[in-house]
Amino acid sequence: MEERDFFNERAETRDHTLTCPHCGQAQEYQLNWLVRRKKPALQGRADERDRARFAKAQSYMVLRDDLVGCKNIRCRKRFEVTGIKTMAFLD
Repeated sequence: MEERDFFNERAETRDHTLTCPHCGQAQEYQLNWLVRRKKPALQGRADERDRARFAKAQSYMVLRDDLVGCKNIRCRKRFEVTGIKTMAFLD
């Protein structure tokens, strides 16, 4: 079994406050995340090794955006998303 068989995937947007390094203005930006939530139960075709991997699996989300455009009308430069982890585990 593959890791994708353990999770339900869904795209999600979340708001984050980021500061543009060019103009220094802080704004709210919507960043795209890929959320993988652990399935409640494993399918029947799994063997013992797959059950052990499933028991250790946790729900998590991965950041899909790495660049955003500044919302300041005078700046409008693209900058890299920093200060936010690219992967986060969910409880």
